[in-house]
Amino acid sequence: MPEPLRDRLERRPVLSRASAFTGRVWDVVSEEVDLGDGGVVTRDFVDHTGAVAVLALDDDDRVVVVQQYRHPVGAFEWELPAGLLDVDGEPPHLTAARELMEEADLLAGEWHLLLDHYASSGGSSESVRVFLARDLRPVPDDERHERDAEELGMPVRRVALDEVVEAVLAGHVHNGTLMVSALAAARLRERGWAGTRSVDEPWPTRPRRGG
Repeated sequence: MPEPLRDRLERRPVLSRASAFTGRVWDVVSEEVDLGDGGVVTRDFVDHTGAVAVLALDDDDRVVVVQQYRHPVGAFEWELPAGLLDVDGEPPHLTAARELMEEADLLAGEWHLLLDHYASSGGSSESVRVFLARDLRPVPDDERHERDAEELGMPVRRVALDEVVEAVLAGHVHNGTLMVSALAAARLRERGWAGTRSVDEPWPTRPRRGG
């Protein structure tokens, strides 16, 4: 019987490391990596802090999505509420809850781990942990986050999960986290939500910024 399909997490030896660019949010580094029989190669990549996202699903099986302008691709993308792991010591699921509150004015009474994925493993160390949030309720008016900058006036919608899946298959949406999360959630729903995981499950692919 073949082994289950599973990535092998095995970091190859790094012979040298240098900072090629230091940015406001993340850096670009250059590393010499020993691939064994493949020789020594140089890899430049974005050294990322990591991020979380939330697939928030209401009682009518509608997904909460927000729209933001993403300049590198020149698009107003529909996305899940999400944010960087930029608060030291904050558990990822609490970061996700904060982002849901700040970007969508929502709280959730039920949380599960949905999936982890690499955003662009050939050029970035970014890993995204996505949580499934249910039992939604609004943040009280006097406790709502005041959005500004790129989040000012950000559209927020609730879209049926099946409609999101159809938008993915039709090529109408392009955000990777939204796509993989919607497909995973739809499959879990077919299984009666069997297979959801604890928010405290270890995160072995979480980025180790700084090497």
